[in-house]
Amino acid sequence: MVIHRTAVPAPAAACLLKVGPKKEVAECKEKFANSVDPTVSQAFMLDRVFNPEGKSLPPMRGFKYSSWSPLGCDANGRCLLAALTMDNRLTIHANLNRLQWVHLVDLTEVYGERLYEASYKLSKVETPRAELGDFSEFQRRHSMQTPVRMEWSGICTTQQVKHNNECRDVGSVLLAVLFENGNIAVWQFQLPFLGKESITSCNTIESGINSPSVLSWWEYEHNNRKMSGLIVGSAFGPVKILPVNLKAVKGYFTLRQPVVLWQEMDQLPVQSIKCIPLYHPYQKCSCSLVVAARGPYVFWCLLLISKAGLNVHNSHVTGLHSLPIVSMTADKQNGTVYTCSSDGKVRQLIPIFTDVALKFEHQLIKLSEVFGSVRTHGIAVSPCGAYLAVITTEGMTNGLHPVNKNYQVQFVTLKTFEEAAAQLLESSVQNLFRQVDLTDLVRWKILKDKHIPQFLQEALDKKIESCGSTYFWRFKLFLLRILYQSMQKAPSEVMWRPSHEDAKILISDSPGMGSTEDDQEEGTSKQASKQSLCDAGKGMDVDDAADDALPQSSDIGGREPMEEKLLEIQAQIEAVEMHLTREHMKRVLGEVYLHTWITENTSIPTRGVCDFLMSDEGYDDRTARVLIGHILKKMNKQTFPEHCSLCKEILPFTDRKQAVCSNGHIWLRCFLTYQSCQSLVYRRCLLHDSIARHPTPEDPEWIKRLLQGPCTFCDSPVF
Repeated sequence: MVIHRTAVPAPAAACLLKVGPKKEVAECKEKFANSVDPTVSQAFMLDRVFNPEGKSLPPMRGFKYSSWSPLGCDANGRCLLAALTMDNRLTIHANLNRLQWVHLVDLTEVYGERLYEASYKLSKVETPRAELGDFSEFQRRHSMQTPVRMEWSGICTTQQVKHNNECRDVGSVLLAVLFENGNIAVWQFQLPFLGKESITSCNTIESGINSPSVLSWWEYEHNNRKMSGLIVGSAFGPVKILPVNLKAVKGYFTLRQPVVLWQEMDQLPVQSIKCIPLYHPYQKCSCSLVVAARGPYVFWCLLLISKAGLNVHNSHVTGLHSLPIVSMTADKQNGTVYTCSSDGKVRQLIPIFTDVALKFEHQLIKLSEVFGSVRTHGIAVSPCGAYLAVITTEGMTNGLHPVNKNYQVQFVTLKTFEEAAAQLLESSVQNLFRQVDLTDLVRWKILKDKHIPQFLQEALDKKIESCGSTYFWRFKLFLLRILYQSMQKAPSEVMWRPSHEDAKILISDSPGMGSTEDDQEEGTSKQASKQSLCDAGKGMDVDDAADDALPQSSDIGGREPMEEKLLEIQAQIEAVEMHLTREHMKRVLGEVYLHTWITENTSIPTRGVCDFLMSDEGYDDRTARVLIGHILKKMNKQTFPEHCSLCKEILPFTDRKQAVCSNGHIWLRCFLTYQSCQSLVYRRCLLHDSIARHPTPEDPEWIKRLLQGPCTFCDSPVF
């Protein structure tokens, strides 16, 4: 695993909310600051929303909340990041280039402009408010655009009408922003999100919640109908679901009216809300579990749609923590909820259905037994529930608090290797990239034991024989690659540590130019220190590392069997890669046959792919032979070869990875369409398995669809 640390820089300039014309705002600020009424002057001077620059006070630079979008929202099919700064600026960022964050839009600025144009009225029929010089109006205009929380919805499909009156499906995502006055702005973005031009609409909902503290999307599927709403929690205690009405969203429904889940003003603030879709085994239908952290308790609510309407069951789980819950997370695979308080105690809550509603079984996870005395500040569970990430600082030592706080992210495994392997084999997702936390547990086990467990190998072979899905072939390729890696000698440097060394070297320093004894000694000491760091990072002694390493060249008898085993594994890897390549070639040829009348229009080397598939006499696939026969009949003995852009010579299709012309010019092949990438710019998959070309404006829609696919070997996105 290689860790790349990236950072989104906080803006240097303070964020001033737009509450009116600049000149009028400056006059009002001076008036309120010099007011003889202390309830006005002190309230104005001490409120950092009105005075974000602070003057003599420390600047409010940094972030107080962030939210990740679902996968597939940016131009590369990855996640967007919504970030809220300490001075209430809400921005959206994307990681478009390698390790580089790009600021796409400032939603606080856009929303302020919209309110300014609407004279700070949410509807046209709303009565005019007081002037900006009135302090209560000045406060109202700020509170209606001060974000508290923001959360992304799942990806939904909208219909867009083209110029020729045809409708096409367009992906969109919603971002709900909760403001200080209880209003919620629901932004709708067209995907992929590129910036301000991708904003489709913005609707404002009045929640009626006083002092809102937290927000979450409620997404529920019943009889193949998707319902959605927004769950809002208050610092005073109430929890409510609000309907969200959207137009032109395919298969989207919402509630007729708000549903109050908890109405008591018991002064227990709602700290976090999670919504978990589950299946009710007794009612034989899907249901929705809403859990909220309220003080030291967990409030839960089970929502279930029956013929009688919406059934709501709610209660509290008590006796979990002696201190308020500071963080809560949920595993959406099985509904398990994890809560933590600042004293280093984590609780695991497992929902168990009863005839009517449900109950929770909970057990304590003492982090002090794993990490020693620590204070916890937050927890998060990985997408498939394999790891629990915990943010900790040092706890009390001999009754004394530490002088300095060192924040660390610790990882706790929640599943065994056997559980992770079974979940991967029975997965409905069938995508290795989306289950990377489970594959990491499997990877570590194979690296440690240096063999693939027999039960996993047999179960995988059975799946391949019975199903034949390419997912299981990719899983097999993953296992073989990790096994090959475990057999190799350990690297001489720590892989996760960033390298600051200059890649360029002087000619005099290059090998073969001679070196002094001092240089050799220095290089030896550096290599030894890197090796010791690597051994320490892997959590094992130097002696253990020496035992696990490959035998030295002097041990010829032990080296030959190891080399033979490596060659055997390499042959298996190449065989699986070839199978996956052929399966994808069949898919590409199927697209060619379906979407073209004359294959000259495709720019895909169809004849070369056909010849490559049939070149191996041992490969006997009836489906491929029939498909190739139909395509060759359509081509009518024509070849339509690719030509080298440098010398115009023919590029033969002899290798799936590269094309070489007769003059020796080498071009890499796109693994998604098998075209030669004759440009200086191309894309790579996340694990650097393969390269792919960029789509061009003249490409037909079906080729653009092919180019949007993930890596055929590891399921990673291509960017």
